[in-house]
Amino acid sequence: MTDLQSAADKRIIQDKFDDLMRVCKKNIRKSGLEQIEKAFEFANQAHAGVRRKSGEPYIIHPIAVAYITVTEIGLGTKSVLAALLHDIVEDTDYTLEDISRMFGPKVATIVDGLTKLSGSFDSSQAENFKKMLLTLSDDVRVILIKLADRLHNMQTLDSMPRRKQLKIAGETLYMYAPLAHRLGLYSIKTELEDLALKYEHPEAYEKIRLQLHDKEAHRSYLVEEFVAPIQERLKKEKIQCSITSRPKSIYSIWNKMQKKGVSFDEIYDILAVRIVFEPNEEISEKRQSFDILSLITDYYKPKPDRIRDWITMPKANGYESLHVTVMGPRGKWVEVQIRTRRMDEIAEKGFAAHYKYKGAEKQSTDSELDRWLERIRETLQNPESNALEFLDQFKLNLFASEIVVFSPKGHMITLPKGATVLDFAFEIHTELGNKCIGGKINHKLVSPGHEIKTGDQIEIITSDKQRPLQNWLNLVVTAKAKNKIKNAFKLQERQHIDIGKQRLEAEYKKMKIIPHGNTLKKILLHFNLSNKEQLYSQIGMGLIVIDDLPSILKTKTENRFVKYWRLTFNKKKQDEPQKELDKKKTYILEEEDTQYHLAPCCHPIPGDEVVGYITPENSLEIHKTKCPNALKLMSSHGDQIVVAEWTTFKVMSHLTRIKMQGFDRLGVVNELTTIISKQHNINMRSITFDTHDGIFEGTMELYIHNASDLNNLIAKLMKLKGMESVERFDSVDE
Repeated sequence: MTDLQSAADKRIIQDKFDDLMRVCKKNIRKSGLEQIEKAFEFANQAHAGVRRKSGEPYIIHPIAVAYITVTEIGLGTKSVLAALLHDIVEDTDYTLEDISRMFGPKVATIVDGLTKLSGSFDSSQAENFKKMLLTLSDDVRVILIKLADRLHNMQTLDSMPRRKQLKIAGETLYMYAPLAHRLGLYSIKTELEDLALKYEHPEAYEKIRLQLHDKEAHRSYLVEEFVAPIQERLKKEKIQCSITSRPKSIYSIWNKMQKKGVSFDEIYDILAVRIVFEPNEEISEKRQSFDILSLITDYYKPKPDRIRDWITMPKANGYESLHVTVMGPRGKWVEVQIRTRRMDEIAEKGFAAHYKYKGAEKQSTDSELDRWLERIRETLQNPESNALEFLDQFKLNLFASEIVVFSPKGHMITLPKGATVLDFAFEIHTELGNKCIGGKINHKLVSPGHEIKTGDQIEIITSDKQRPLQNWLNLVVTAKAKNKIKNAFKLQERQHIDIGKQRLEAEYKKMKIIPHGNTLKKILLHFNLSNKEQLYSQIGMGLIVIDDLPSILKTKTENRFVKYWRLTFNKKKQDEPQKELDKKKTYILEEEDTQYHLAPCCHPIPGDEVVGYITPENSLEIHKTKCPNALKLMSSHGDQIVVAEWTTFKVMSHLTRIKMQGFDRLGVVNELTTIISKQHNINMRSITFDTHDGIFEGTMELYIHNASDLNNLIAKLMKLKGMESVERFDSVDE
């Protein structure tokens, strides 16, 4: 311990390090433990006297990251060393050479990867993220340790200002939580999501947390009542197992409430029971899992559409388990997860456990996880993609919901939910995708943009005359397909540029024109184009005809000084000097204020939880905090995010839309319009209603002052006889 630390600090640091050593001793050899002690002493001395924003000694952070890598991910000595040393190069005078000399080149390589990914995702940080992912080809531990680092940062986010909390939480939801899911780290993914919700929507988080807490005793009673007969039967069958229960995570409850427009009490699968058993090595794990499923359904009736078999077809992140939702005591649905000890460790510790078992079993075939890593490497090797484009492509590769489909020969292929025939074609082969004109699903003819479902058998139909079309980018969801289509366009464009250049040069010769400095400028000015590549491309595509070159070239070029003076004068005339927006300020949104505008993607109204984004043009764009575009902006341009709060709005109206569903009866539309127009004095822009089989569905576009008025209106409409649901649309463009 260093002299720069107080006695109290030394005691706290030593206690934390002792906790780390206690968990390390379970799986790490003595030589490894000695190295860890050496790394701790080195890091402690390097960070001496430095404190985090929370006020605690800085060394507490690397120790906590190392602890997470061991307990949550199950990594070994080199990962613990790298976790303890991961901020040394970034924050002190020591170099990678120093780390390599003291702890070996492999630890230095991991630290280098972690050093490259520090801070937030503005465009330069997106570049750093891309560089860090290059270490995937050598060592995936970089990403695993970075996830541990992010988890501890989220656990200690209280000490940060609100602006930073929003930025870091947005980054976490956009990139880190999906990445943890993709690598099979369920518990880390869950905690990251819950913590992100806590800082993005603190009131919603606290409300659900309290509701879960209030019903904890009732849940425990239900679990005991539910488990008792199953436990007795499993004991009778001599099946060694442990049965545990857990509630659905706060974030997943909130997410389902948002997506389905339901209340907390309407979420039926809040409770899950997990059965983890010791398998009999003489019988297949799959058969034993189904035997246990059969025993459960002897007591409780299953929900037919809620049986999920991820043992026969594991998820892309290696997850294996058998899930069934059954009707438990007192009319409550209960989800039961059945898995072996091996499956449970892979489910909790993901990638690290996956490779531990893969090595033990000497599996020769690649897993979906290996294939995913290969796809990431392919994306990284694309030299033409910029950092932010790469970030989008990488995000597409982090699909959480998957489907499994089959080729005509029965080969199984995993794709993201929402994938189309075109995605499938490009997944098989680039040329198959480029020439796709449609497909056959279960022998039925479908279009290239047809969405495919789990279990579909797909045959691709091609034509040699077919070429990728511009609208294809809207028909595909996988990063691979989008990349292949863009590459095809780039190739076509290069071909058009070559053809256009040849045609223009041929026209020069034909008309005996000798090109000079101003020739190209005059042609570009005539066609209002900005560069020669655009000109060549449009000539090559036949969009520009150049058979009148002599008259085009006769036009006089504007005097440079006059042109400069005119542009400068007009610009000064049009652009009033605008004060630079302050990134650290909390912006109060007032009705008369013209410095901000509401984002068209999510149409926030006063009272919604919002964030501000300072655009490149120095204007303030207001988004809902749950808007997907806002999440992306928090990740890619986090330093441009500011805190924004509403004042009371009672003059200006904002367009929003609600949808309703209920039992049709005479006069229901008249009652609705009376409540809206007369009782609440709200103007309607449009109203549509449709009835079928005694059920009505309707949408209304309304001019609302603020969220409070809208919530009062919804509450009033819900009291109408026969009304089943009234909910707001996030965007009027949906």
